[in-house]
Amino acid sequence: MQVLRVLSLAVTMMGVALESGAAQDEFRWSGRVSTGREIEIKGVNGGIRAEFTGGSEVQVMARKRSRRSDPDDVQIEVIEHGGGVTVCALYPSSRRGRSNECLPGSRGRNDIRNNDVQVDFTVHVPAGVVLVARTVNGEIYAQSLESDVEAYTVNGDVEVSTTGFASATTVNGSIDARIGRVDGRAPIEFETVNGGITLDLPEGIDADLRAATVNGSIFSDFPLRITGRLSRRRLNGQIGDGGRSLELETVNGSIRLLRSP
Repeated sequence: MQVLRVLSLAVTMMGVALESGAAQDEFRWSGRVSTGREIEIKGVNGGIRAEFTGGSEVQVMARKRSRRSDPDDVQIEVIEHGGGVTVCALYPSSRRGRSNECLPGSRGRNDIRNNDVQVDFTVHVPAGVVLVARTVNGEIYAQSLESDVEAYTVNGDVEVSTTGFASATTVNGSIDARIGRVDGRAPIEFETVNGGITLDLPEGIDADLRAATVNGSIFSDFPLRITGRLSRRRLNGQIGDGGRSLELETVNGSIRLLRSP
C-alpha cells in the first residue's frame, strides 16, 4: 500500500518549512519535486495560475477570499507521494456525508456544501516538473512553462503555453494552447463543450487528426491527407506521416489548428 504523508502548516518538508502568510487568507509552500514527477493543484472554486521559474524549487501560493463563509474553514493540505506532490484546497466535511479527503489524481472527495470561499493558486514550476492543474469553477493559466501540463476545469477558460506536452479539458470555456513537444505515444487531447479550441503545434508533427464541432468551423494550418468524408464540422486526416492521435472536440465553438513558425 502506498503511503501518503500529509503535511500541515507547521511541518517541514524536504528541508523547507510550510507557513501561512502574514494574513490568515494566504498560504505558501515551497519544496523540491524531482524532474518527471508532478506538482498537482486541486481546487474547487478559484483559478490556477502557473509560471516558469528558473530555480530548483516549486513554489505554491494560495489566496482565500469569501463574502459570507469563513476562509479559515478551508484548509490547504500538502501530500507527498510516489508521483510527486499534491496540494488541495480542502473544504469542511459534511456532518451527514462522507468526509472530504485530499488524494492524488482523480481520487479524493471535496464537497463544498454551499461554502463560497474562493481559493486562487499561483504556482512557480521549474523545468521538467509536470504540472497537473484541477479546479471546477475557475480558469487555468499556465504561461511559458518548460514541462508537461495537464489542465482540468469545468467552468473556466484554459490557456497553456509550454515547450513540453499538454492536454486540457473544460466544459464552459475556451482552450488556447501552444505546445512544443509532441513525441511519445499518448494522445494529444483538447476537449470542451461551450467554447472554441485554438492549438498551436510545432512544424513537422506527425499525427492522426480527429476534429469535431457541432456549432462552429474547423481550420488547419497543416496540410492534411483527408480520410473519410470531408465535412465543415467533422474532420479526420493525417498530418505528415501520421501516427500519434490528435483529438480536438467541442460542441459550441470553432477549432483552429495552427503551425508554429
